[in-house]
Amino acid sequence: MKRLITLFLLCLTTQAIALDFEGVKLSDIVQVGNATLKLNGAGLRTKLIFKVYVGALYLTEKKHSAATVLADAGAKRLSMIMLRELSSDQLMEAFEKGLAKNNTPAELVAMNSLIKEFSAIFRSAREVIKGDVITIDYFSGEGTRVSINGIEKGRLAGAEFNTALLKIWLGDSPVDDDLKKGLLGE
Repeated sequence: MKRLITLFLLCLTTQAIALDFEGVKLSDIVQVGNATLKLNGAGLRTKLIFKVYVGALYLTEKKHSAATVLADAGAKRLSMIMLRELSSDQLMEAFEKGLAKNNTPAELVAMNSLIKEFSAIFRSAREVIKGDVITIDYFSGEGTRVSINGIEKGRLAGAEFNTALLKIWLGDSPVDDDLKKGLLGE
């Protein structure tokens, strides 16, 4: 009986540590700088019939409104766990399309140099393959850090650019409506 109770408690603990989504294990908690972030939600990015990646959004506290997340000046992480191979050109085309659909022309002009830096980060990677993890971390007061498989690839200054990036997934014209709902914990 004691072993059965121990096994039951172990199962509960394991479920609190990670979420299995589309075969991808997502931590409930991650550390971004000095901030401990909680999994806000996760979703699947599909294109036509293809599963492209699992997206996960981490925040200091759960939020279910895109406007609230975008207005939050605290630390954040958006993770993309790849389910298929994409060239850097395909990835950047998707990012650029998402930025254009969710930001005004004036905002895009103001961020032009940051968009070029962001593009250079992914162009240097050449491709991402199944299992690769892209993280886009925001450090309050500093800016955005982009990493692939835990290796920092670049930093971009300013809160505005991070908000513009998050609009790709949480804006009025998100890359995937179901993914947006998942990231918001719906």
